[in-house]
Amino acid sequence: MSRQQDRDNEARAILTGNDRGGYTVPTDGLYPYQWNWDSAFAAFGFSTFDVSRAWDEVETLFSGQWSNGMVPHILFHKPDPGYFPGPDVWGCDGPIPSSGISQPPVAASFIRRIWETDRATGHARLQALVPKLADWHRWFMDWRTDDQDAVCVTHPWESGRDNAPDWDGAMSAIDPDGVGDYQRRDLGHVDAAMRPTKEDYDRYIWLVQRGRRLGWDEAAMARDVPLKVADPTMTFILLRANRDLRAMAEEIGQSTSEIDAWIRRLEAGAASLWHESSAAFTARDAVDGGQEDDVSNASFLCWYGGLAAPEALATYDRISEEVTYGVPSYDPHGPDFNPRRYWRGPTWPMLNMLIATGLAEQGHADRAEALRESTAKLIAEHGFWEYFNPLDGTPAGGKRFTWTAAIWLGWASPSARKD
Repeated sequence: MSRQQDRDNEARAILTGNDRGGYTVPTDGLYPYQWNWDSAFAAFGFSTFDVSRAWDEVETLFSGQWSNGMVPHILFHKPDPGYFPGPDVWGCDGPIPSSGISQPPVAASFIRRIWETDRATGHARLQALVPKLADWHRWFMDWRTDDQDAVCVTHPWESGRDNAPDWDGAMSAIDPDGVGDYQRRDLGHVDAAMRPTKEDYDRYIWLVQRGRRLGWDEAAMARDVPLKVADPTMTFILLRANRDLRAMAEEIGQSTSEIDAWIRRLEAGAASLWHESSAAFTARDAVDGGQEDDVSNASFLCWYGGLAAPEALATYDRISEEVTYGVPSYDPHGPDFNPRRYWRGPTWPMLNMLIATGLAEQGHADRAEALRESTAKLIAEHGFWEYFNPLDGTPAGGKRFTWTAAIWLGWASPSARKD
């Protein structure tokens, strides 16, 4: 059996091993619940060998949708007293115990992929999910856009890029005095040098406590908001998700006029993130108006969002040439680059898939294939870890990771290629 076949079998075993019955945990131990965007990637992976199970994954995710349309970033399906912060800390009142924030809305784009795997058998399930997707996207448009129509995060966890330098300026203004003592689950599984610092974590918890104190009421939380950062991750992913939602809504005969308006707004919002001297799309503080000059892997989701953005190619090429395994989560020339610490330098294969998808769609097939091959080599040689050192490929974070296995099966593996 070839190494590729071994990896294919191992990836399927990881998905089934992390399956908890209708939902998948990101990895055993470190992340014991259903995470929002991890779950969409998991569904994509399952769709390569069990389409019905893929639908189950996203339907379980939407079973936790709040009445205001928000789909939480964590669903606490089963008690796990060792995890912090658990449902008792969040204090939310959704249909399933959950966190009070969301995550990048990749679900629509992966639901479209699942549906296109078998349109006939998935039609009824798609019809049920499209209105729920529209409600979630509307929540983003109502509560997470700024006056320039970019999508913002109000907690770093909402971005999926927890400790990215993009939030440093806004986070530094938060005084987390009084958050109290707590025990982090992640440091029991992963080297502290690979994770957010205690200073970061104190502020994360302070923001959770603020949300709970305000009853997770969006209008109340929007007043005197301490952190609101216009984010390339959220803006480009929601822009892409709206394009995919539009295609699905049109297919089942639903009106697309509202979605069309969202797309126009987000295209304008995306333009507001362009940073001329960095030649890239970067985060912008929606409270004080300042814009970061830090280039991240999220900067290169512009093509995934459907923008031509030819002026960003030179920056992408420069950064790609400075590492062995792209795309690093932070510019290696940046002052806060750390090749081992979470979103301050490491390469994340699942984001590589989104970047490569956009590159290919915008006519940059050579770059897209080079990124796919580099990611495939990284996984083939080192395994299904959460993230990797971009300089030498050293694996980091959680091992036997769901979304790394999923993108191997659906994109990186040689067996996934559709010539």
